[in-house]
Amino acid sequence: MEEKEACTVHDLGLVFFPAFDWAISPDHPEREERLLYTRDQLMEEGLLDLPGIIEYRPEIATEDDLKRTHICIPSVPVVASKSHLIAAGGSITAAKAVMEGRVKKAFALLRPPGHHAMRLVHGSRGFCTINNEAILIEYLRKNYGSRLKIAVVDTDAHHADGTQDIYYNDPDVLHISVHQDGRTLYPGSGGPDELGGPGAYGMTINIPLPPGSGDRELLFVTKHLILPILQEYQPDIIINGAGQDNHYSDPLTHMQVTAEGYAELTRLLQPDIVVLEGGYAIEGALPYVNLGIILALLGMDYSRVQEPNKERDLVIAAPEVLETVKQVVGFLQEVWSKRRDINLDKIFGSDPCWRRKRFIYYDTDDIHEQQGDQIRRCALCSGYRVIHSWAQKRNARESRVAVVHLPWHACTECRNKAEEAYDRLNPGAQLDRVYLQDVENDLFLEK
Repeated sequence: MEEKEACTVHDLGLVFFPAFDWAISPDHPEREERLLYTRDQLMEEGLLDLPGIIEYRPEIATEDDLKRTHICIPSVPVVASKSHLIAAGGSITAAKAVMEGRVKKAFALLRPPGHHAMRLVHGSRGFCTINNEAILIEYLRKNYGSRLKIAVVDTDAHHADGTQDIYYNDPDVLHISVHQDGRTLYPGSGGPDELGGPGAYGMTINIPLPPGSGDRELLFVTKHLILPILQEYQPDIIINGAGQDNHYSDPLTHMQVTAEGYAELTRLLQPDIVVLEGGYAIEGALPYVNLGIILALLGMDYSRVQEPNKERDLVIAAPEVLETVKQVVGFLQEVWSKRRDINLDKIFGSDPCWRRKRFIYYDTDDIHEQQGDQIRRCALCSGYRVIHSWAQKRNARESRVAVVHLPWHACTECRNKAEEAYDRLNPGAQLDRVYLQDVENDLFLEK
């Protein structure tokens, strides 16, 4: 009997982690009830008793798991709590279950969320400290093959700017974010012209939706842009960052997506791994949206999933909203089809390095950061990256660091130049710390 059970491939693995001992504040919208109401709903519907579902306890991510993805300043223990490590570890647990063939698909229902966390982490922004999807991606690449083709489709109402930052110049990770227009919502980014760095141009796709967009607009984008791109790209793994704050009842956004719309999106997308992100209508949305997503992942009927007060509160967008979405889709269809023929010098200049300056605000922790970012352009690999960061919290001393990042499959010349750059940079009057992050060799150095 035990041998037979061990060989069973379940349809869906679930990983729950409500993080009882972590909250930004007791009455903050990002709190444990986000998952507790969902679990009650699933138990009431009897879904947890289905033979096709298996639950897993989340593991705890290690410091090495985080250091493959982030540079936590001043250190992992200072930045990330135990709850953050378990949320990231739960994402890894879900991914391992899929990769090892124990389940066909997996859904990690956990908090805190993570998609606003960037390569450098000075603190929390947008309720996010470490990036759960990125940590699981780097775990997969280290343990199941560095040449895995991975697609991340983030459907949170807020632009996935952290995941974008980590993979902006990575040619092996396709990052698609569909979100409420950043001109109307935090973090203010995610325009369709943000398309990737010189080593991965066209591998970042941002689809900003006008406020008021609902099922019609979201599913149009999915059918006419996201699915054709995925069909051409042929990823080995599809990860859905399933933020649920596009729901019409969410208190932080201005969208009109329903639970049935989310379920239909899931049916169309057929993600291998789903990781919960945002969503703050704790009673009126999350239990029903999560129920719809799970039914869709199981291939079951979700048409009768109904939120309370739907007829009263749902507002259908005017026809011109869809027309605006169609224009964005048309632009991005053209970009994708021509991405390999673009003269990159016209976009990034002809210098051997692409440089940019950025100002990043950690709204949750009130930290202001200035970044000077330099990526070496290389014909043989995606090029190494050097980041200078100056960050300050109110009434605290400024933190000044430099980071040399070596990507997967760096060529010999880039590897040598990156190591030389790390050797030249030293703590002193201008810098507090210097880091080297070599993801392929799983090497993290600090001085």
